[in-house]
Amino acid sequence: MLGYIMVGLDGSSESRAAAEWAAREAKLRGLPLRLVHVWEPVPEPMAQAPLLGPETLQHWSERIPRETAEGLQSRHPGVDVNAVHLTGLPGDVLVDLAGDAELVVLGSRGLSGIGGFMVGSVGQAVIARTEVPVVLVRAGEQAVDEHTMDPAGIPSAATPFRAVLLGLDTRSPDDTVITFAFEEAARRDTALRVLHAWSPPPYNIYGLSDHVSLYDELARDHAAELTEALRPWRHKYPAVEVIEASSAGSAADQLANASRDASLVVMGRRIRRSRFGVHIGPVAHAVLHHAVAPVAVVAHA
Repeated sequence: MLGYIMVGLDGSSESRAAAEWAAREAKLRGLPLRLVHVWEPVPEPMAQAPLLGPETLQHWSERIPRETAEGLQSRHPGVDVNAVHLTGLPGDVLVDLAGDAELVVLGSRGLSGIGGFMVGSVGQAVIARTEVPVVLVRAGEQAVDEHTMDPAGIPSAATPFRAVLLGLDTRSPDDTVITFAFEEAARRDTALRVLHAWSPPPYNIYGLSDHVSLYDELARDHAAELTEALRPWRHKYPAVEVIEASSAGSAADQLANASRDASLVVMGRRIRRSRFGVHIGPVAHAVLHHAVAPVAVVAHA
C-alpha cells in the first residue's frame, strides 16, 4: 500500500485527534489513510489476572482500529481508510512501517494547564529513527483550530486556513523542508510565514548605544539573507503568499509563540545516526513541547 498517510493509534484522546487530523490531511492530498494499532503483549502473570485475560485484551485492542476506521469513514467520506492491528513494540513497528508512507501522524498529550505537547518515548523514537516527515498532534486538536475566526468571531472550519509557519535557518536551508512547507501552504490555499531567528553578538546584551547601529546592520543583513534564501521558492510557488519574519532571539521560543496563529508548524531535523539513544535536536524538542498547533518534523541530511 504505497503512497498513504499512516497514523499510530492506541485509543487515547491524543491518538484520536491525530487520526482526525490525518483524515483531513489525506483528503487534502488525495491519499488513503492507514491506521496502525500496535498491541504490546502484557507479561504472563498480568495476562492471567481476573478480567484481564489475553482474550479480553486482544478483543479490546482489535476493536480500537476497527471502530476508529468506521468513525473516520463516516465523518470523512471519500477518504479510503484502512486499519491494521499488529503485535510488537510500538516504536519498532511504526518505524518499520513508516518507510512506505508519505507522512506519519502521531498524537501527543497536551501539557496540563498550558498549550503544548508531552512527547512520549514512542513519538521521540519514531521522529528520530525515520526519515519520513512526522506530524505531532496534541490532544483536543480540532479542525476549527486550523482556521481563522468567522466575521462574528466564532470558530469555524469553513473560513480560510491560518498560515503555515516554517522555521528556517538561512545558514543551511534545506530544499526538502522548504518544499514540504510550501506544499502544505499551497494545499491549504493559505500564506506561508517563514521565521528566521538569529543571535546577536554577546556584547549587545548590555544595550550600549555604541552598538545600536551594529545591531540594526545585523538585523538588515539577516533579513536580506532570508529574502535571498526564499527568492527561488517565491518563483516556484507564485500562488503562495510569503510572509518573512527575521528577528533576534531564541528560535524555539519564537516558533512556539507564533504557533498560536498557525495551522501547522514546519521545522527541519538533521538526520543523526547514533548508537547512543535517540536525538531530535534541541530546537525541535523544545518546539514539540510548547507549540500549540500541530508540528511537522521533516528529516534532512
